[in-house]
Parts: sequence; C-alpha cells; structure tokens
Amino acid sequence: MKKNSKMAMTTKTLAYCALLSALSVVLARLFGMMPDETSRFSIEAVPIFLAGMLFGPVPGALVGFTADAVGCLLGPFGYNPIFCIPPILYGVFGGVFRGFLREKVTIPKLSLSLVLPVALGSILYQSAALAFVYYKDNFVEGLLLKLSSRSIQYAIVYVLDVLVIYLLCKSKIFHRMGLWPGHRK
Repeated sequence: MKKNSKMAMTTKTLAYCALLSALSVVLARLFGMMPDETSRFSIEAVPIFLAGMLFGPVPGALVGFTADAVGCLLGPFGYNPIFCIPPILYGVFGGVFRGFLREKVTIPKLSLSLVLPVALGSILYQSAALAFVYYKDNFVEGLLLKLSSRSIQYAIVYVLDVLVIYLLCKSKIFHRMGLWPGHRK
C-alpha cells in the first residue's frame, strides 16, 4: 500500500497539533479572564492559528475543533457545537495565509491574516450564536448587544494575538524546531 504523503499527517505533525490543542485549552481555561458566561479575554487562538500557519488549514481546523471541544468539556458550560466555528476558522485562516506569511512574518501581514477569523468568526458569527442561545425572545437586541461588547473585547484580544505570534516568529523558535523556513533579512 502506497502512502499518499500529501494527504497523510505525520506522527510528528500529529504530536505538535496535540500539543497546540492542549496549549490552547490551558490558555483559555487557566490563563483567560472570563467576566461573564459569554465573554473571555485570552490568547487561546494563538496556538490554533499557529497550527494552521505551521501545518496547513486542515491540521489547523482540527486543532481548533479539538481545543474547543476539550475545553468546553472541561468548563462549567458544557459543549455546544454551534460555538465551534470560530476556533476552526483561526486554524483554517492560519493555513490559508501560510504562503503569504512564509517569506517574512510582519505585524501588518499577521494583522491581515488574523482580521478575517476575528471579524467573521469571533465577532459576527459568535455574536449571532450567543444571541440565538441566550436571547431567543429578543434575538436582534441580543445580537446588537453582543456585537458591541465582542467588538471591544476582540479589538483587545486581536492586538494581543498579533503581538504574541509576531514575537514567537521573531524569536525564530519555529525555524530552530524545523517547522518554519528561515527568513531573509
């Protein structure tokens, strides 16, 4: 049986993805601030985006899904699949923008790469999902409330995510680990 190397995930990639999933759960549950049941300030998306950036959109999506599912099972609210789309988007867009970031990782490039999963997933989609779950009788009112509060929340988280990923890439740790090419000066 011939192995299709383009489609198969190596053991090394699988191990790194498992570690990145676990790191995302830890960052969300132990190092995140949760002022209420629908808001959380954390950098949990950083390992998910990195999984996509380092290994491609499919491993990134799997890391996002796994981190969300495991994290929800460990949290007080349980798992609801309606909320799994934003973490998956972080991994997918990390992989989609992989080629764009390959030449040189800069703050403007990272900002552009992260703005879509933040805007489409964490702000728009998640606000609608939260309004659907928590404001069934007043969906439009709940949607507007969540859009306004999550826009502020994710403006802060977005800046932190970009800075953390940039500093990690600038340290060349992924290059030294053999996961990312060296950058030209």
